[in-house]
Amino acid sequence: MKRTAFLVLGDGSVYQGVPFGSQNTAYGEVVFNTSMTGYQEVLTDPSYAGQVVTMTYPLVGNYGTNDSDIESGRIQVRGFVVREECTLPSHGLSRRALHRYLEVNGIPGISGVDTRSLTRRLRTAGVMMGVLTTRLSQGEALELLASCPSYGAVDFVREVTTPHRYQLQEATTPAPHIAVVDCGVKHNILRLIHARGCHTTALPCTVSAEEILALNPDGVLISPGPGDPALLDYLVGTVAQLVGRKPIFGICLGHQVLGRVFGASTFKLKFGHRGANHPVRDLSTGRVYITAQNHGYAVGADGLKRGMEVSHTNLNDGTVEGLRHRELPILSVQYHSEASPGPRDNEYLFDRFVEMVGR
Repeated sequence: MKRTAFLVLGDGSVYQGVPFGSQNTAYGEVVFNTSMTGYQEVLTDPSYAGQVVTMTYPLVGNYGTNDSDIESGRIQVRGFVVREECTLPSHGLSRRALHRYLEVNGIPGISGVDTRSLTRRLRTAGVMMGVLTTRLSQGEALELLASCPSYGAVDFVREVTTPHRYQLQEATTPAPHIAVVDCGVKHNILRLIHARGCHTTALPCTVSAEEILALNPDGVLISPGPGDPALLDYLVGTVAQLVGRKPIFGICLGHQVLGRVFGASTFKLKFGHRGANHPVRDLSTGRVYITAQNHGYAVGADGLKRGMEVSHTNLNDGTVEGLRHRELPILSVQYHSEASPGPRDNEYLFDRFVEMVGR
């Protein structure tokens, strides 16, 4: 007998489909991503912790999964929703099918869902909590959903951060030293820093300013990560003590933390920015970049103070996509400058940071 999977949303709507991956139950904030490729990077991106991700592109899994296209040590999403799962992938690097990749990592998936309808619901009503299950009835799923904490009530950064400091690799020659506060850092951020002649020390999100300064780094990077930046007072306080003492670069959640340090508020977007096709203007050059993004919160510019100004804006909705300080070596971007949504031209931001560190 063919099994059935259900995705039950907080508003009571139900989507029925075919289970794949692990046969169990997961709950989380249901969001959508508009990328056409990169599903393995999506699955392993720590910024998706606590979420059930829907891919809007209809065919997922066609190039399988491999040991290279991962952004962290494990799958981070809680559940995966697709229109059609490809069971016979074709790619020279493929090591296992998507179904098997999810199965061995304990992550449930559901296929055969009308993802266009689901995406339109989330765009209209906003993202919401949901339960993906192959074991519960619809009624039982709703009961579970009613008992689950909301996404914004959980500090997911503490769940994805490293428990101890580490270095990606030891520097063989004298090189700039970058301290990376790991709020959910992606592997490619560390690789791109190393490619620019620097070496890194990754640190837990709970690290103190004194511990960072004791390392005497040449610069500090505040990484991307999941969840609501309003819950991160401890990190805001740490970064505030670094201002004026070290060059600082914030990416995604790190950008939101820096915004809070300089007086800005943050707010939840209705359905977030998640995909590889978001146009952003660099206000210093006027150039427009196509960016990869994954965030559900944004910085409000009204409260910015102490020399911080907006450096980038989103051309779809006008939200703040970057900040820079007029005098201090501090910059941040909301989007994922380490990602490659076709071109790789957003990597220039790492060049700017390394230039700041070398001053």
